[in-house]
Amino acid sequence: MNRAVKFRDSANEDSAYVYYVRAKEELLNNNTEAARAIVNIAIIECNKGDYHSSIGNSIEAEKLLKNKKDSIALQIASSNYNSIAIASKNLKNYSQAIDYYKLAIKKSQKKTDSLAFYNNIGDTYLEQKNNKLAKSYFKIALQTNDSIDYARALNNLAKANFSENPFYDAYPELEKALQIRIRQKDNKEITSSFATLADFYFKKNPEKSLFYINEMYKIALKNKNPDDQLEALNKIILLDSKEYSQNFSRYASLKDSVQNSRNNDFQRFGLIKFDVEKQKRANQELKAKNFQQIIGIVFLVLALIGTFIWYRKRKQRLLLESENKLKEQQLKTSKKVHDVVANGIYQVMTKIENQNDFNKEQALDELEFVYEKSRDISYENTDSHDEKFNEKISKLVASFKNDEINTFTVGNQEETWENVTKSTQTEIYQIIRELLVNMKKHSEANNVVFKFEKINNLININYADNGIGISDELIFKNGLSNTVSRIENINGKITFETKTEKGLKVNISFPVS
Repeated sequence: MNRAVKFRDSANEDSAYVYYVRAKEELLNNNTEAARAIVNIAIIECNKGDYHSSIGNSIEAEKLLKNKKDSIALQIASSNYNSIAIASKNLKNYSQAIDYYKLAIKKSQKKTDSLAFYNNIGDTYLEQKNNKLAKSYFKIALQTNDSIDYARALNNLAKANFSENPFYDAYPELEKALQIRIRQKDNKEITSSFATLADFYFKKNPEKSLFYINEMYKIALKNKNPDDQLEALNKIILLDSKEYSQNFSRYASLKDSVQNSRNNDFQRFGLIKFDVEKQKRANQELKAKNFQQIIGIVFLVLALIGTFIWYRKRKQRLLLESENKLKEQQLKTSKKVHDVVANGIYQVMTKIENQNDFNKEQALDELEFVYEKSRDISYENTDSHDEKFNEKISKLVASFKNDEINTFTVGNQEETWENVTKSTQTEIYQIIRELLVNMKKHSEANNVVFKFEKINNLININYADNGIGISDELIFKNGLSNTVSRIENINGKITFETKTEKGLKVNISFPVS
């Protein structure tokens, strides 16, 4: 962008155009600066006479500046609307030109620029021969503090006055504007003054008119401004009949040269745009190719990372499952040891203590049974005895009976336990024994009752003793946590009634299947 500005300021519009086109593509991520580059492209195209392309670029810049309210964007927008207005005016679309000049004033951030736009509106009305409206805008434009803009407005106001009234003496105003321009050494504006003076004297004094138009032509040659040269030659042809043929040939040759030059400019600018677009496409294709390669590498890396993470998680999951299975097996074995061995031995001890006729042989038989059970645990054998479950329950409850403790069972018939699986029977057996062991150790009860009943697909077991009872907080500290766990294993429910006057009541229910 900086190089483009440098070439523009040195009046090298061709080089400026090249760098503005490049800057436009490089600044696409910055809408404001991209718009600035496009507006300058439009201005150069307008100066070269390519008005349609100029307006097209200005519209593109307008889209980039849409909804932007900062001062920089507004100033660029103002300059852009002025460019559209100038191109529209040169295309003889005067109403559109005036509309865009007014938009330029609305967006302008500087009073000087706004007053210059008022002058441009006046000049547009002047071309339409609407001198009255033209003068009203020139008078507003005269409020400027810029001497060049003031001279321009003054020159144009004088022109509007003598165009409206052929007898109006505009010379003082035109001369004043000319002197300001001479002091400022602005040759382009000086040619404008000479052109207006020539128009003023065209009918009044053709000799003076020819003098001023020749002065205009000299400066136009010095400025290498073909448009001013053509304007001057056109008037010279009308005023200097002696040199008509020579001046006409000069005019025709220059006009053809200007037209060829503009055609070459259009073609050259078109090639510049084409080359930039071609390079843009090549860069986009290269970026797309590189992007695809990067995406491929990213996917490969993600796949490798994902595989590694999956492998680690799978390994951790398998290890955790293995550990959980081991813990579960250990817990299961521990419970079996507690239920079968510990409670079995305690049951034998209870029989020896409570039953006077319990002899040595019976004790050995009971201990051997416990031994076999413990051996079965080690080999994970199932119970091979064919004894009916209700009989096992009766013997279990009766084994805790002695002179001080009476045990009773109610409803312990064979049909009560029909369709109850072996695994559920094992859990129930251990639950009942756990309750009896707990009673023996802690309750000080002398009456214990187990009531069994089967209602449809549900079996209820009600336990009651007349001991000292147990508090809520002590339930799980007295070996009954296993009981709760076992009930959960068979999808059952257990409740402890601890608020009775004396003793403990336990209600158990579970589905048959």
